Amino acid sequence: MRAPKLRRWLLTLLAVVLALAWAFPVYWMVNSAFLDKATLQSTRPTFLPFGGSLDNFTTVLGDPAFGRALAISLSVTLITVAAALAIAFLGALAISRFRFRGRASFVLALLLIQMLPAEGLFIAQYKMMSSVGLLNNVIGLAVLYTAAVVPFTIWMLRGFVAGVPIDLEEAAMVDGLSRTQAFLRITFPLLAPGLVASGVYAFLQAWNEFTVALVVMTEEQARTLPLWLRGFIQASATRETDWGQVMAASTLVAIPVIVFFLIVQSRMSSGLVGGAVKG
Repeated sequence: MRAPKLRRWLLTLLAVVLALAWAFPVYWMVNSAFLDKATLQSTRPTFLPFGGSLDNFTTVLGDPAFGRALAISLSVTLITVAAALAIAFLGALAISRFRFRGRASFVLALLLIQMLPAEGLFIAQYKMMSSVGLLNNVIGLAVLYTAAVVPFTIWMLRGFVAGVPIDLEEAAMVDGLSRTQAFLRITFPLLAPGLVASGVYAFLQAWNEFTVALVVMTEEQARTLPLWLRGFIQASATRETDWGQVMAASTLVAIPVIVFFLIVQSRMSSGLVGGAVKG
């Protein structure tokens, strides 16, 4: 076997092993969700859920707090994604297409903001939300999430915008289109993969965030899914942790992310690669 072919096979094998090692915890979570407490507490591991049931899922779905937390998380996440993409898109256009005073300082500020520890902002965020009456409010939490993801989203979109030659718009304008029409018909479709990739980033950040929600969503009726999951685990621990139910709850929290990823995976892949090449 030739050396290049052998190297390719070894790299493929290594990639498969790493992929299996990465996927195994996810598989174990889903597998455990179908098993009862006695099976999970056994010293002999069960790798396939033969004889399992949906009882754990039924118990979790029967908790009225789950549906309420799901609705809150979906609302906050969708608002965050929409607002972050709109703001970041305009910001990326500004720093990529226009030359204005303070442009370099603005780009530098985007990078510096990412270096700020989130914990250092908790007190200011709490007081700010309290002063405007947005504690335990979906809008208030979405505002904080949007502010957190916008800087990196602008930086990500900047590479995509800069990668589309302005000559395309100018050529369309020569053919009779206005600047706005040229942008919407020529440039904007080319930026769609970048918008999808940035949207995935914003979605994951908002859906999985825990600490900011813990600070500003203090009422039980206003918990997001990560907060609900923590409360569910704590409630389970008071009666000896039922890991089957905990794994079922974790699986249900992960399902919307998986569904969203499956919907946008093709455009997300092209968007991430496109950003790496154009940026």
